[in-house]
Amino acid sequence: MTRSNWVRRLLAAVIAGLLVGVGLAAYGVWWVQERPLPLRPAAAGAGAGEAIEVSVEPGDSPRAVARAWVSAGVQAPEWALYEWFRWSGQARRIRAGSYAIEAGTTPAALLRKMVEGDENLLSVRLIEGWTLRQFRAELARTPGLKPSTAVLSEAELLALLGAAGTAGEGAFFPDTYAFSRGTSDLAVLQRAHRQMQRELDQAWAARAPDSPLRNPQELLVLASIVEKETGRAEDRALVAGVFVNRLRIGMLLQTDPTVIYGLGDAFDGNLRRIHLTTDTPYNTYTRAGLPPTPIAMPGRASLKAAGRPAPTRALYFVARGDGSSEFSETLADHNRAVNRYQRGR
Repeated sequence: MTRSNWVRRLLAAVIAGLLVGVGLAAYGVWWVQERPLPLRPAAAGAGAGEAIEVSVEPGDSPRAVARAWVSAGVQAPEWALYEWFRWSGQARRIRAGSYAIEAGTTPAALLRKMVEGDENLLSVRLIEGWTLRQFRAELARTPGLKPSTAVLSEAELLALLGAAGTAGEGAFFPDTYAFSRGTSDLAVLQRAHRQMQRELDQAWAARAPDSPLRNPQELLVLASIVEKETGRAEDRALVAGVFVNRLRIGMLLQTDPTVIYGLGDAFDGNLRRIHLTTDTPYNTYTRAGLPPTPIAMPGRASLKAAGRPAPTRALYFVARGDGSSEFSETLADHNRAVNRYQRGR
């Protein structure tokens, strides 16, 4: 065998060995990447479906992310998890957010979840008809939210949102809002505020051509009254129709929820005759027209009803006691309805 042939064969053998080695290494990495991550029993819990969570903060390095998962309960060396991330070539694409994994999750699936931003989101539900005080109380007791606005007054909060000088009621849209663990309560309120602006704009654009409401703010105020006066969804448009009819002829609205709102903390749950005769800016028994601000957070259906009330000649309504209302065109019919449903006569 010539020297040149011997060298060529040696080189071929070396290259083949290297290729086999690389192939085995690649297969080994793939095998590790596709094997489920072991979770500590204390983290995994008694059931296979239990999850562990990690919050990835903006600016966290891949090594810090690996360390966080190990601390949370992934039973693997921190350096190994970091190397798995780095070997994939996607470690720098990990997004900030809140993530959860269950037993059976592989390193590849974990990395894919973080790269795609497949977060484990929490949620908070803000209810139609609530006041801003109730909204803020619900946010304060919601797990996972950062209470960054707790020290702010209502006026300071509204100014921070670019709504200085406006009322808190009606400024935020009641809905269910999803968020990542560690999100600021201010971020949720910002979303709710922007959503109310969008909803109000849509309701105003779709209002009836003959609506007596002069601007979106008046629609918002009326919608808040409809929200508080309606016990059944089917009655919203008719309730709005009664109030619109009264506005058209200059008749007092005479709605209890506005009186109660005007009493504030002085209201003890029992509305008395003296309350109806004591004048406040929100007493619609003593003052004509709409109150100066909304009295609650109206939902989409109430905004729509205020803008497009049902055609009706009714000027009165009374609760039947089952969530529905009895509507009347005349005072005599209304008094009979009151006697029947409220006084049991």
